[in-house]
Amino acid sequence: MFNRRYALIGWLVWTVAKQIGQRKAKSAVPRIDRETRRPNPAAIASAFAALAGTAWLLGKLKRREGSNHVAG
Repeated sequence: MFNRRYALIGWLVWTVAKQIGQRKAKSAVPRIDRETRRPNPAAIASAFAALAGTAWLLGKLKRREGSNHVAG
């Protein structure tokens, strides 16, 4: 059985864990190099990988739409 105390403790733990996770995620993201004012190679590679994955997924979904014909 749940009560208000356990609900409050759970909410507090969730809120703190979320803040810690956000801080860790921000520190893990590649940033722009301050000297050259360009994204570092890791940021460029991750952006390219994200675009390639999106293109692959959209291509796969497009091929699936075309294969809905009934053989006969």
